[in-house]
Amino acid sequence: MPMTENLARVLLPAAIAASCLLPPASHAQWQPAKPMRIIVPFPPGGGTDKLARMVAARLSTTLGQTVVVDNRPGAGGVVGTEMVAKSPPDGHTMLIITAAFTMGAAMRSKLPYDPINDLAPVTVFAIAPSMMVVHPSVPAKSVKELIAFAKANPGKLNYGSSGGGAPYHIATEMFKSMAGIDIAHVPYKGAAPAVVAALSGEVALLIANIISALPQAKSGRLRALGVTTQKRSPLAPQIPTIAEAGLPGYEFATWFGVLVPAGTPQAAIQRLYSEYRQTVNTAEFRAAVLADGADTAELTPDQFAQVIKSDIQRYAKLAKTVGMSVD
Repeated sequence: MPMTENLARVLLPAAIAASCLLPPASHAQWQPAKPMRIIVPFPPGGGTDKLARMVAARLSTTLGQTVVVDNRPGAGGVVGTEMVAKSPPDGHTMLIITAAFTMGAAMRSKLPYDPINDLAPVTVFAIAPSMMVVHPSVPAKSVKELIAFAKANPGKLNYGSSGGGAPYHIATEMFKSMAGIDIAHVPYKGAAPAVVAALSGEVALLIANIISALPQAKSGRLRALGVTTQKRSPLAPQIPTIAEAGLPGYEFATWFGVLVPAGTPQAAIQRLYSEYRQTVNTAEFRAAVLADGADTAELTPDQFAQVIKSDIQRYAKLAKTVGMSVD
């Protein structure tokens, strides 16, 4: 399938193979001239923040400059992203962002920056699958059976999410649209309450972070039907992907990437890309990523730019189809 329709094949095997062909130090001449910042547009303590601090510690050593993490949460990542978009394009300010960046760009009618033209891609360094689970009372043991049951009983099932316009709301609406089924959305104020609702049977279906969902599936309190990416999770290789379990072509990937202000010199972008690649390939970083339910990945700046554009187009199309907006 083409790149715009198969994100996982871009993010994982093809991207890694392509990036390994590049000379790792071809732009090593660029050197930061002052302390650097990594802006994390989310509160401290989360998975993105933890990965950013690991990156900052290593870059401080390899680049010979202090690299600090600056948390700037607000408006679903918009506050911190705007700060980077309007920072001097000199290579000293970076943004670590998730796939929520492209979702927000597709779902919001107005942003204080242009997601394509005001920021320059550096790389994607990790991708996290999510997991679809159902309450044991749901008479479906596979994605195929779930779709069949939902079609035979329109409106009978419901699903939870961490809020309207949140990633798992989008992931489930994509599933609904592709499967042609009618299930009701029940938004909650956060991911944890949505998981509790699934455990109690208040909602029948949930797409959730694999770290939250997998223990409940192993205990039998929820039933795992599939993971959202095109590649099975190394944490649960026995659980099929949604695409292979009954809905071909479905995928929803949560990636973690690095952006810098547009206009940043190419030499700086290539040096940062090289440094992130080396960080990704350390055993310590791989272990940390896996502990959060993700897998390491490598994209060149050009490959990441294609992912951003295709993601925004895909989510914008979904938003128009289902009438979704976060304004």
